[in-house]
Amino acid sequence: MTRSESLGQERHLDLPQGRIRYHDRGSGRAVVFLHGILTNADLWRSVVPGVAEAGFRCLAPDWPLGGHEQPMNDDADLTPPGHADLIADFLAALDLRDVVLVANDTGGALTQILLTRHPERVDRVVLLPSDSFEYFFPPIFKPLPVLAKLPGSMRLLAGMTRNKTLQRSPLLFGWVVKRPVPPEIIDSYLGPVRRSAGVRRDLRKLLRAVHPRHTLAAAEKLRTFSRPVLLVWGTEDKLFPIRFGRRLAELLPKGRLVEVPDTYTFIAEDQPAVLVRHIVEFAGVVAH
Repeated sequence: MTRSESLGQERHLDLPQGRIRYHDRGSGRAVVFLHGILTNADLWRSVVPGVAEAGFRCLAPDWPLGGHEQPMNDDADLTPPGHADLIADFLAALDLRDVVLVANDTGGALTQILLTRHPERVDRVVLLPSDSFEYFFPPIFKPLPVLAKLPGSMRLLAGMTRNKTLQRSPLLFGWVVKRPVPPEIIDSYLGPVRRSAGVRRDLRKLLRAVHPRHTLAAAEKLRTFSRPVLLVWGTEDKLFPIRFGRRLAELLPKGRLVEVPDTYTFIAEDQPAVLVRHIVEFAGVVAH
């Protein structure tokens, strides 16, 4: 299934863990986007054009978090640290340097882990509402790692995502977006896990390994992370309350918090123009 044309040219990159599909638009300093579980590059469809037009090269991959089309290799390590290594391998394979990372939801947790393992190619980070500290996952999703250990659980979960009432509930998109997501984007996010046993296997690998010990350990190490981090947080966020953004801002030596009204977790869906402005101002406009 194709992604939104606004993301730019579709490309593929073969890594030791498997093939990653990503979209590439613009030129200049690299901005790499990281989404969370059961979404994909389409999360950034309304953000990439504005950032690219400001003079940046935007790379929006489909990370193997359940919304991807191409399953990873059978032996791929997709635990949270394994995902962090995968992100680092992606940056290295494309020889991206002085990168600006923009991360949301589960992708934000993986980014925090990445910064404690492979910070060398990252210049600065825009961290949107994300799993952090003891919230990996938030309370409403705490049963998922337990459920993922049961045989057949991923097929059951995938089947449940067809229910439109469930899609609008807090268990899926009810607490991450304030405004309706177009049906074709919902299908882009949820279709792969329904269609592919390999995608379900990849998602299960991550879910089974999710635990707050990963984000708590990362938080301790981030006390010495020396690069600038902009925390862009929704004041009405129901999954990741604003207090977590404030805690991270206090923890990070060069952390700064910006509070955004009228949005939940997916600021890229609710307030894309505001997010574009904050990314561009933080990263610094680069002329072509």
